[in-house]
Amino acid sequence: MSLIFKRIIFAVTFNSSLFLLLMIGIQNSSNKSRINLLINETVKLPISFIIGTSFISGSVIGSLLTTEYSKKKD
Repeated sequence: MSLIFKRIIFAVTFNSSLFLLLMIGIQNSSNKSRINLLINETVKLPISFIIGTSFISGSVIGSLLTTEYSKKKD
């Protein structure tokens, strides 16, 4: 199996497990807030969900960028 394919599989499984733990962890979260987008506001979401999803999305983007960079380098 190629190295790039292994990295993508690892990134998907790792971030999926982080998202599952995030969903379990925010069950009793009572602090809610809105996110101000450029056009509109979102519904009230738990703050831990907002922080967790931003961390997970950054992890996904970072892992995909490194696989693309190593692909061009070879």
